[in-house]
Amino acid sequence: MKDNLQKFMFEHAGVRGELVELPNTWQEILSHQAYPQAVKAILGELLAAAALLSANLKFNGTMVMQIHGDGPIKLLVVECDSQLRLRATAKLAANAVIADDATLSDLVHSHGQGRFVITLDPNDKMPGQQAYQGIVPLDGESISTIIENYMMRSEQLDTKLWLAADGTVTRGLLLQKLPKHGGTESSVEDETEAWNRAVILGSTLKQEELLSTDIETLMTRLFWEETLRVFEPVHPEFHCNCTREKVGDMLKMLGEVEVSTAIAELNQLDINCDFCGKHYSFDQVDCAQLFTAQTLTEGIIKPSHSKH
Repeated sequence: MKDNLQKFMFEHAGVRGELVELPNTWQEILSHQAYPQAVKAILGELLAAAALLSANLKFNGTMVMQIHGDGPIKLLVVECDSQLRLRATAKLAANAVIADDATLSDLVHSHGQGRFVITLDPNDKMPGQQAYQGIVPLDGESISTIIENYMMRSEQLDTKLWLAADGTVTRGLLLQKLPKHGGTESSVEDETEAWNRAVILGSTLKQEELLSTDIETLMTRLFWEETLRVFEPVHPEFHCNCTREKVGDMLKMLGEVEVSTAIAELNQLDINCDFCGKHYSFDQVDCAQLFTAQTLTEGIIKPSHSKH
């Protein structure tokens, strides 16, 4: 069974929707880390949300969602590129003890310092161009509410999300009111009524039903009275783009002194990718070559173009 993302639109109403289910991607992510149940639920919901939002972007690049926490969870990261390739990880505080029923606020916002960050990183950046980044305080008691509030503030788009995840699958439903393009007062009222009706139908969906029902059945069950335009499904998948070169670049960012001190103590640096678990080893020769190559590059003297 493939992971699926299904787009649809309400005919004669300015509302678009998406349903996503990610059993395979989610199982791949969980195979590399042993997370407590409450962390699985939150990270899985963020994963489904990233796929739903990315599918609407006309953007050649990667969207990165991050929650920086001030409690037992220090960081949640989900990345989704324009091909709907996903990866995700969570970093927990040392010796964190997390109850199965811990809330989002307990885990990432216990001191009111949690932050939600969305970064759009284009593949074809111009020289000097920076990725777009939006940073907001955590505003809401669930992943869905936090993202809904972010979308309203940053994009001025009415957005509703229903998300659920457990140790087996993560699924989500997105409804979005399309921007108005003029029209009479009555047409605006009709659009508002259509949006409110769609949200009421979506709100009948309970977490247990979302976790236990495939998206084709969900769409039929929720919107059987509506006229929908249904598009070809697409298939998200797990993908990690880590490489030895990128790990080497990370070590260079730490600086020669710090890396030399660590290698003197350990003889070898063993680094595992947080996303896919792939192992990279750097011995003394490897680390010396990192900084030797950097020094040689920095020391190149360009030939003079002056005439003699």
